[in-house]
Amino acid sequence: MIKIITALLVSLLFISCSAHRAAPKPSEKAFEGEDVYIMFALRAEQLKDYKSAAALFEKLYDKAEKKEYLYRSLKDALYAKEYEYVIQRVDTLIEGSFDDAKLVRYKVMALVALGKLDAAKALAMDLADKTQNADDYLLASDVLIKKKEFDLALKYLNSAYVQNYNEKILDKMAIILYVNLDRKKDAIAYLETHSRINGCSKLICNRLAGFYSRENNIDGLLSVYKRLYNIDKDENIAQKIIQIYAYKRDYVQLINFLEESGADDDVLLQLYITGKNYEKAYKLAQKLYDKTGDVKYLGQNAIYEYESHLKEISTKTLHDVVQKLEEVVAQTHDPLYENYLGYILIDHEVDVKKGIKHIQNVLKNNPESAYYLDSLAWGYYKLGECKKAKKLFDKIVTMEGGDNEEVVKHVNAVKACVQKSHKNTKVKTK
Repeated sequence: MIKIITALLVSLLFISCSAHRAAPKPSEKAFEGEDVYIMFALRAEQLKDYKSAAALFEKLYDKAEKKEYLYRSLKDALYAKEYEYVIQRVDTLIEGSFDDAKLVRYKVMALVALGKLDAAKALAMDLADKTQNADDYLLASDVLIKKKEFDLALKYLNSAYVQNYNEKILDKMAIILYVNLDRKKDAIAYLETHSRINGCSKLICNRLAGFYSRENNIDGLLSVYKRLYNIDKDENIAQKIIQIYAYKRDYVQLINFLEESGADDDVLLQLYITGKNYEKAYKLAQKLYDKTGDVKYLGQNAIYEYESHLKEISTKTLHDVVQKLEEVVAQTHDPLYENYLGYILIDHEVDVKKGIKHIQNVLKNNPESAYYLDSLAWGYYKLGECKKAKKLFDKIVTMEGGDNEEVVKHVNAVKACVQKSHKNTKVKTK
């Protein structure tokens, strides 16, 4: 259908407005119905009927004498694979001159499409040398790349790059250097220099990351990922940074990164705990609890607040810790937190009997845990039931975890208690 309409329009163009007139301005209508012809030409392009579109734009150019119609006609002719026609049409129009660079570019493209690379190379290089335009340097480099003349292609790309430091041109240069010329260090140096001067965009940083990854350059990769993360705070990039720091075992820098970026507070919390930085741990746990409402963070906040004040804990802090742990235990029945609650109630003699009940509750499902049995035995000790406590400790020391420093301290205290009780019994007997 479109071809029938196109033929009709072409016929109409021959018939209407045949009188010669001065070339109109691009914004002016050259003849009545010009918009209609444009509409059908664009519709032909939309339907990918590029041959018809090219014919329509060619006739529009003949009648309106607007260069944009000529360029559009040749572009559509290229899409229609009418390469010989493009070459002949351009030759007719320019007659060997370089006055209209656009037309010459279309001819170069047609020559490349036909595989006439030597002719395309000569024409593209002449054009670039005459115009010294970035687009023409790029066109020449494309032809040279097809001919695998990479050194010369790089020269033309560099000429284009220095005009406006276009990162896409630099990326092409880097690929040629790295892949085709095996100048890997030069490729990275070009990208790094651009990055330092003009900033590291996603394109440049991703290319650098790819090269550093191939070179197994961990420090280079880390540096690039940190720059990438600063662009848009991508969570995936943050995780890669964390993984690299962990691989390097550089926990100080990892903590610094996490503190500055806030990229992964869960990892940061675990690092605080591992490093026994309990003050920062309980504050961060509180932040996470406020943010998520997850009661496990309230439990961690309570435990590490307690640990951070262990040497000198005030009555108020102790009360706050117990209150938080009671809330956590009521909601979760988590043995970790219930044991902690029971132990604190016992050790600080807040409510020893209540603490023992919590420990006994935990032991129902974990009867062979040395840590929980230690808490229970310590509760008996606090009640003065030293023999009962010793009986448990005799079992605990044979179990895994029985040599724990805290357990050993408790064992010694109970032994002293039993010995004292034994002496007192002897005195009474006498």
